[in-house]
Amino acid sequence: MRLQLALNVDDLNTAIDFYTKLFGVAPAKVKPGYANWAIENPPLKLVIFEGAGSHGTINHLGVETDTADEVVAADRRLRAAGLNTTGIDETQCCFAEKTETWVDGVDGHKWEFYVKHGDVEQFVNVSLGRNLLGGATDGGNACCPS
Repeated sequence: MRLQLALNVDDLNTAIDFYTKLFGVAPAKVKPGYANWAIENPPLKLVIFEGAGSHGTINHLGVETDTADEVVAADRRLRAAGLNTTGIDETQCCFAEKTETWVDGVDGHKWEFYVKHGDVEQFVNVSLGRNLLGGATDGGNACCPS
């Protein structure tokens, strides 16, 4: 597993240059208005969104898991602790096909637990209609900024 930090930036190219220098690795994926890094040391999934919110603010936070079973286990643990989740959904979002669940933090930050299955060309959230544990199947997980 690794922690995910998704940030809003004003200029994609400037941010790519900075974060590449900061972590010493090039982005794993660059698309219009979007880039991400799969950094091994420290274990971090860094995602940036151009023009998606106030400069330098957090877009969302997350935990990237290795398997869908870990996402299901996280969802069950969160629900057992009394937190409301979106349920486990199969989606295409942010140029990836994923199994994911979301929970709202007390500070308003959205948290995502997810596993990436593969790359796609879809940026805007599309639910594949296969919610595994209940919850929204209408794109309610909304991983991508509007």
